[in-house]
Amino acid sequence: MAQIHDLTALEQAEAVRRGELSPVEIAGHYLDRIERIDPQVGAYVTVTRESALEQARGLRDPRGPLYGVPIPVKDLNLVKDVPVMFGSAVYEGFVAPVDDTMVERLRAAGTVMLGKTATPEFGLPCYTETAVSPPARTPWDLSRSAGGSSGGAAAAVAAGLAPAAQGSDGAGSIRIPASVCGLYGIKPTRGRISWGPIIPDLAGMSTNGPIARTVADAAALLDVMTHNAPGDLFLAPPQEGTFLEAARREPGRLRIARYARPVVPEAEVAPEVMAAYEEASKTLAALGHEIVDIHPPYTPDVVPQFVTLWFAFACMHPVAPDRQDRLRPLTAWLRERGFATPAPTFLQAQSALQLATRLALAVTNDYDAILTPTVTEPPRPVGWFEDVPDPEETFERMKRFAAFPAICNVSGQPAVNLPLHWSADGLPIGVMLGARVGEEATLISLSAQVEAAVGGFWGDRRPQVWD
Repeated sequence: MAQIHDLTALEQAEAVRRGELSPVEIAGHYLDRIERIDPQVGAYVTVTRESALEQARGLRDPRGPLYGVPIPVKDLNLVKDVPVMFGSAVYEGFVAPVDDTMVERLRAAGTVMLGKTATPEFGLPCYTETAVSPPARTPWDLSRSAGGSSGGAAAAVAAGLAPAAQGSDGAGSIRIPASVCGLYGIKPTRGRISWGPIIPDLAGMSTNGPIARTVADAAALLDVMTHNAPGDLFLAPPQEGTFLEAARREPGRLRIARYARPVVPEAEVAPEVMAAYEEASKTLAALGHEIVDIHPPYTPDVVPQFVTLWFAFACMHPVAPDRQDRLRPLTAWLRERGFATPAPTFLQAQSALQLATRLALAVTNDYDAILTPTVTEPPRPVGWFEDVPDPEETFERMKRFAAFPAICNVSGQPAVNLPLHWSADGLPIGVMLGARVGEEATLISLSAQVEAAVGGFWGDRRPQVWD
């Protein structure tokens, strides 16, 4: 007999509408699992048991596709009256004064917030290991990292500690953990989801987005999260219909470009990752799509320009002088270089990236989708990124590991992780699909077609902590 966490998010909401389950039962089930299992997984940095149950008890009129469904929020986002640490000991004791407008959308949709999911310090690394909570681990092998920066969100969904989760993605931070946790994750088009009212848009590389086990669950959550607020610097093209409707229709025959050479010069794609890429290509071709090999649309020249921006972004969080020593070594190293970057150098880097994007889109816009690996290697052991002499080498390991996903953050294109492949050791290895700006619906329809063709991304697989 299926347990509550065996149900998809949409199935849970349907059970609430039929009166078979209550929001309190669902929330209580997940809260009990979190108490029992999360010490092994490290998904949550804050659990809001009492307020979650109170929120669930207050739901009276089932409506909307996710009504009564628990959706945790990443600890880079503001939830009023709940601690927010941004993954850093620097912010211990800080309580959010307001909700993000995206959180307001989740509340209005009748979802229940179980707590805040773990994120690395300021969301900067591609692994989630901090001074404020245990490492986030992929439930498929608890010795390995859940990725980052939405590592806690992905670990929660993959371990059955939430049916779906909100994440955010500034250089692959949804798609990387989705890959190493065997999940479907969507980075939407730039400007699809507001960062209001406080968090700035900056260069527009970062966006909120959904992480789930199924395409339909992620699409429904994207529908809830999609909105704009006054003062947003970027606006995505309008979407016709809902993303959930897109998950329920055929995509038609598509032209899909593919390449597997990383833009980071020193990066090498592991054989198992190449196997996932080839397997995905065969699956897409078998579904009737045209697969076209292309040269990478970006050159290695963009890497130092992106790094310049990343150094500067590390400086955005204010840190009191008497708390500087609480920063992790990588963060301190990044901030030192960010504060040493002159404003003209930053602007020149941003200009160079925009020019590169214009040239790249002139090529990729001829195709309905672009297939690449998501990351270059299978899930890495916890501690692996920092098992080097200094932070600079940690950063180089990050660049080589996450050599593909940041391209779509630079361009603003939507992109998804498809959890199509499993290694001989049972580790998930994803592939990435990108699309034209504003065409999340194309990716969602295509993803749903692939999901149906392979009999569900997980099939009969479940991680060791699932039951």
